[in-house]
Amino acid sequence: MSFSQESAAPKAPRDAIIDALMEIAAERRWEDISITDIAERAGVTLSQFRDAFPSKGAVLGGFSRRIDKIVLDAMDNTLAAEPAKERLADVLMRRLDAMSLYREGLREVAKWARRDPLAAASLNQMALNSMRFMLEAARIDSEGPVGALKLQGLVLAWTRILDVWFDDLDEGQGATMAELDRTLTQGGRLVGYAQDAFRLTAPLRSLAGALCNARRDFGGRRRERWSDRSETGEEEPIAL
Repeated sequence: MSFSQESAAPKAPRDAIIDALMEIAAERRWEDISITDIAERAGVTLSQFRDAFPSKGAVLGGFSRRIDKIVLDAMDNTLAAEPAKERLADVLMRRLDAMSLYREGLREVAKWARRDPLAAASLNQMALNSMRFMLEAARIDSEGPVGALKLQGLVLAWTRILDVWFDDLDEGQGATMAELDRTLTQGGRLVGYAQDAFRLTAPLRSLAGALCNARRDFGGRRRERWSDRSETGEEEPIAL
């Protein structure tokens, strides 16, 4: 039998479930999608679904990790010498390319997040996890207080970029690239301000840390004296 006559290899249950959810999300509201709907579209049993994912939201997490992997597997050092903004723009455009087949399903997910605050919070955490790796792929530090600001700022910027991307059907994606450039430029300025503020407040933070340590040390010594007096039967004098 020739290769063309052979049937395609079946998808792994996890992949089939992810694809099924994104297909159905392109057709109807998120709230109207049941786990049974997804399982039937994916050709898996409810037992297989449960083995793969505990909920619809978890399937979205699996989709996000799939996109992360596609982007990270494709990364190289081609832009290593470029400015941070250019490196990050390249990473995010790769991410959009990887998501292009699922645009309509993702549009409904975004609408769902606007309707449901709890969903928005969960999706924000999911995006934070993904954007942490996107920053790493762009060789941008995401640790510490400034790193946390970069992460959350990038998630907000990504939301704005997606809002443009959903309706940007032009092959060159000019509107999306313009929004990407605008948001990354604004974000870079804000991060710069935050880094300057962090450096300027370093002496104050050091002083505050020293005062906290001194207070803990004083409290520890006082507890030790009280413990010693208790063991010898002496009473702690009462301060009036």
